[in-house]
Amino acid sequence: MSDEVKGPVEGWRLNILRHSMHRRGKRVRTIGHYWVSVGGVTRAHLTGTCVECGGPGANAPEGNGRRLAEGEYAIVTHVGAAYSTFGYDDSCDFSVTPKPALGLAGTGDRTEILIHPGIGFLRSVGCINLTKDLEEADMDIDPDDSVRRVIAMLKDLETFCGGRFPGDGATQVPRSSVVIVGEP
Repeated sequence: MSDEVKGPVEGWRLNILRHSMHRRGKRVRTIGHYWVSVGGVTRAHLTGTCVECGGPGANAPEGNGRRLAEGEYAIVTHVGAAYSTFGYDDSCDFSVTPKPALGLAGTGDRTEILIHPGIGFLRSVGCINLTKDLEEADMDIDPDDSVRRVIAMLKDLETFCGGRFPGDGATQVPRSSVVIVGEP
């Protein structure tokens, strides 16, 4: 599968291969496969399904309500009231915040594009939710599973960074990126 996501394989990378769409009533979500690789070697424990809003992908204008365009994006730390790379709540109770997250940079006019946990059909407008396989449109994101997946990804990247993320918010994480392929 990793041959389908092109580009340099140095450093830490979250690879996303979009492959299908789910529809539930008027709601639409994009389904993809994700895996983390370091130096081109897949981390077997960091794979699964990712969920985004519908497409096609577009990085302009701001607030367009669609998924990101295909491409490579730098990873940045994020500090916000709802989602944060630092000091996050690790429960599946979404009324307790902030939840774990990483930010993406280089997203054109789009701002606050994050990788964060999801719940229900989709908890994203332009962001990326990590989850276990969702084979059918009537399947919901399990919040506990999603929170655990995002935390596992954060901890792996933090370890890659020598045990500590750089800066204290909106700081680019060296030698790390997200590569997104596919426009189903």
